[in-house]
Amino acid sequence: MNRRTFLAVGAASISATAGCLGGGGGGGGDGDGELAVTPEDGNVDGYPPEFDDQPDEKKVDTSSFGTTKQNGVQVPLAPLDVAHYWYKRGEARFVDARSLQGYQASHVYGAVLSQADPGIRADADPVVEWPKEDRIVCYCGCPHHLSSMRASQLMNNGFENVYVIDEGFWEWHDAGYPMRGNDVSAKPESWVIRGEAPAASTGANAWARHHPSGQMESTDIRDDGNYELHVKFHEVAPDSTVEVETPQYTVEGTLKDLASGTVQG
Repeated sequence: MNRRTFLAVGAASISATAGCLGGGGGGGGDGDGELAVTPEDGNVDGYPPEFDDQPDEKKVDTSSFGTTKQNGVQVPLAPLDVAHYWYKRGEARFVDARSLQGYQASHVYGAVLSQADPGIRADADPVVEWPKEDRIVCYCGCPHHLSSMRASQLMNNGFENVYVIDEGFWEWHDAGYPMRGNDVSAKPESWVIRGEAPAASTGANAWARHHPSGQMESTDIRDDGNYELHVKFHEVAPDSTVEVETPQYTVEGTLKDLASGTVQG
């Protein structure tokens, strides 16, 4: 594998995407935009706490959901309002597929951490012990790549009722839905790292990793070899070193430099 250091050329073009901007906002309540201190139940079953104000039962046509293909399976994309409906009624277990640091900062209240990257996933992952027929909703950042990877792994391991939140965690955050963490009001800045990979990489994954904090993002390499990594790392400065990895090459550079050009092997 080719490894090198990335040096930016030309003007910077740091990008932010809707729903993934830096700055404050969000909350830990339930749609009112206010921070709420919700007692932690200590459970590791992925279920939310019990709510007194459960929504009325309604029919959800899951066959109408869009899908995204990962690891040979079509992963259903549940709209945010449906995921929240299941959540308020206690009808789904929730799985955070992001990094440990992101989970510790803020996560869906009741969700367990089950990372998409099997190389860093905890050996004591509670999800593997859950009944295969239970409804599981995975989520990640912007909007659903890591979560669809984790969902596809579960589906390939025999889980029968797995979904991901289509809009991603930060739409949940912006809606003020229940969260827990040590900094639920904060949102990390969003950076876009664009790259090109050889044709042999088509359909594989590109990764961005900040090794000191264990944070990572991933995306598919498209048919034309291009990819875009939407990176939202907590407490990672623009001058911090980030690694971009594809099957053919690994490149290291500062976050701001990687986001200012096109990464190539």
